[in-house]
Amino acid sequence: MAAASVITLGVDTHKDLHVAVTLDALGRRLGIASFPTDDAHHADLWQWVAGFGQLAQAGVEGTGSYGYRLAQFLTGRGITVFEVNRPDRAARRRRGKSDPVDAENAARAVLSGDATATPKTRTGPAGQLRALLVARRSATKSRTQAELQLRSLILELDDDQRAQLDRRRTDHLAAACATLTGADGISLALASLARRWQFLDTEVRANTAQVEAIVRQTAPRLQNQPGIGPITAAQLLATAGDNPDRLSSEAAFAALCGVSPVEHSSGKTQRHRLNLGGDRAANSALWTIANNRLMHDPRIREYAARRTALGSSRKEILRLLKRYIARQVFTEIRRALTPPKINHTRDLT
Repeated sequence: MAAASVITLGVDTHKDLHVAVTLDALGRRLGIASFPTDDAHHADLWQWVAGFGQLAQAGVEGTGSYGYRLAQFLTGRGITVFEVNRPDRAARRRRGKSDPVDAENAARAVLSGDATATPKTRTGPAGQLRALLVARRSATKSRTQAELQLRSLILELDDDQRAQLDRRRTDHLAAACATLTGADGISLALASLARRWQFLDTEVRANTAQVEAIVRQTAPRLQNQPGIGPITAAQLLATAGDNPDRLSSEAAFAALCGVSPVEHSSGKTQRHRLNLGGDRAANSALWTIANNRLMHDPRIREYAARRTALGSSRKEILRLLKRYIARQVFTEIRRALTPPKINHTRDLT
């Protein structure tokens, strides 16, 4: 096949196999191929694409998961890579689904200009925080499960044993249950769950200390703002990524966090609703900050009272606060994650 001048690549990514499709500048399909997902076969994919012409741009699905290493491979070779979301479900039901179809849709999304998002990198402090938060979420979830099981099994004991073991604070409850030496099933289960809770609690505390150290080193002024703790700050940094230049404005960051206003007007009603898109973990972090300020910051409490008097609901007030906080922290996050510029000029005097 004769080589085309400008090539657009689309890739449907999976754990073990990537499916690639190439299009020319007119949108004609040139080739389809599958490649394993290791770095050595990324080079094979590169050679395959070169057989059609000069690769100009690529659309990759799952740049935050299965397609991350491929996106970084292509970016390292000077290719403009765009993050492609999965096709619309209604269109998928009408047209069907297959890996080549998804790869071709990814390429066409780039060619038409629908795909404009730049994948984020995870090679700096934001990537480290992301990994620590992943570990923290699983440990926290397991710790909560162990606590609920402890409190559930306590109810099966007689009144005297419950009086000796039941505690309001979970750490005191776990400490009391961990000392049980009975040979019956309930005592053995309570002691096992208590030791598990203590282990997970130690892990979560160590993880929090590690997260806080990175946050203070990366963005020391971020936690000085009211309502922002180490975990919420870490989540916002991880969402921004180690290439914050991909965020053109604070409005783009707000949309990334799912706190940009969405029109919800009809007839005589003119209003906005909560945004259900974006990074939900970042949205949750902004909600935590906004709710904290709503409870403890006198200025925010006064603002909420004025909005309530005007007819705004609590959800609408929280949406406005989350949007305001996103605007407030964007400059600091972008400044903290932008690498310092190196001056290569020398004083030859």
